[in-house]
Amino acid sequence: MSELKFKTNINCDSCIKSVKPFLDEVVGENNWKVDTSDEKKILTVTTSEDEEDVVEAVTDAGFKIRKLEN
Repeated sequence: MSELKFKTNINCDSCIKSVKPFLDEVVGENNWKVDTSDEKKILTVTTSEDEEDVVEAVTDAGFKIRKLEN
């Protein structure tokens, strides 16, 4: 399992509810969180899946996402 971080435009509880079924399907419930208090709206994911799978899930939910470099 690795921890991946992404900048997103998921910025409120309603947005989180919208993306939840997509991320839960790809990485599992409780394996991701969005820090909506950070201006970059950081999505942190703990997964063994490829980062492309996470990007696709968030994009399919209608949000923008970009991997943060360490």
